[in-house]
Amino acid sequence: MELTDRKKRILRAIVETYIATAEPVGSKAVAELSGLDVSTATIRNEMADLTELGYLEQPHTSAGRIPSPAGYRLYVNELMDRQQLTIQETQRINEALNLKMEELDRVIDRAGKVLSQLSDYPVFTMSAVKERVTVKRFDLLMVEENAFIAVVMTDNSVVKNKLIHLPDQLSDTQLQLLSAVLNNSFVGLTREEMEQALDKMEAHTAPAAFQLISLVVEFAIEVLEDQSQQKIRTAGITHLLEHPEYKSLDKAKPLMNYLSEEDGATSLPVKLDEGQNMNILIGPENVSEALKDTSVIMASYDIGDNMRGVIGVVGPTRMDYAKVTARLSYFADSLTRMFGKELPPGGKPEE
Repeated sequence: MELTDRKKRILRAIVETYIATAEPVGSKAVAELSGLDVSTATIRNEMADLTELGYLEQPHTSAGRIPSPAGYRLYVNELMDRQQLTIQETQRINEALNLKMEELDRVIDRAGKVLSQLSDYPVFTMSAVKERVTVKRFDLLMVEENAFIAVVMTDNSVVKNKLIHLPDQLSDTQLQLLSAVLNNSFVGLTREEMEQALDKMEAHTAPAAFQLISLVVEFAIEVLEDQSQQKIRTAGITHLLEHPEYKSLDKAKPLMNYLSEEDGATSLPVKLDEGQNMNILIGPENVSEALKDTSVIMASYDIGDNMRGVIGVVGPTRMDYAKVTARLSYFADSLTRMFGKELPPGGKPEE
């Protein structure tokens, strides 16, 4: 039986009042909350009909009504307003997601800082770049009528989000359709494949819809491009000043600038030969002119998914190689174990 508009408004008022108060709802409260210009007697009759139809129940100790499971179902399907998250709420949710998904980076950063403190030398860390990175899923969260948050999850478990403002209003239905198009047409594609798919789609998509799709896809392309860049992090650069070789700022400054600048950090020797777990480059063996008077010790660790990372120590050629290699080896092996991979033969950490 199709409910009249009045019955629906009464049911909605009862459900929302009961949710807020956990007390059976009477006709007087419904009259105040429903906005209906009818008598309480009429409302009581309508409540009786809703009870007979199975949408309301009457606790035997009260004259009021409470929703039945069928009443809640009708409310959820047809009557309730679709609440939109505030920007603050969406930020909190996505910060929690990012915290979980970026745990890898946090662990590696922490390892670099601790190793630098233990060794009294600068340390650099690098996570290998996956050859083929794609988007695993798109999620779209409505914030207000002309703004939504696009959440992009990559297949290497990185989550990024962006608040997108629109000149016109966007309905929930339009947002759901946009999500369906993105997840059907742009998941599992590399950056280059995504660009090609977007170009092909333009010819047979309405301009307004294509503009919406482009906004999210272009953000996804930026995320994939960022993931394709090798990132090297440094920690403890000022430890150089604790060593006699760098007591003079004239001597220390060029190396400190090299390690702190992005261009310098990305030119550190972070590649190890196949099957090599540790490598030591002494003085002139380093290709970069800035490292000619230093030594670099590197060890690799297994991240999983056929990817390896590198953690390394930079210091004067006078560094204690035995102590540094022992600590570095232990850190690398510990990172490998942490990411759930078995150590190679002979990979037992040194004491």
